[in-house]
Amino acid sequence: MRANLGILEMIGLGAALIFAIPVGVYGLTALLDGRALLGGTLVAVAVLMVLLPSRLTTPSDLPTKLAGAAIGKAVKDPDDAERSEAGNRK
Repeated sequence: MRANLGILEMIGLGAALIFAIPVGVYGLTALLDGRALLGGTLVAVAVLMVLLPSRLTTPSDLPTKLAGAAIGKAVKDPDDAERSEAGNRK
């Protein structure tokens, strides 16, 4: 996972954890009681509830990704521009 989460990503992660933690705890309880299929399934669901929102691209993410790609192609990084100019002077 990324280490630098914005405020909206942190709120989304917190909301996912609010729902995933009880599911995971119930899954672990079921595993300890001997109901392996139910417990394993619930633990897997809890893990997916936390991991999938950060990995999947939703329709609301597409404009941001497209704009970032377009800006990256249109605007050069100042450090890269200075290096290319310094290379051209030699």
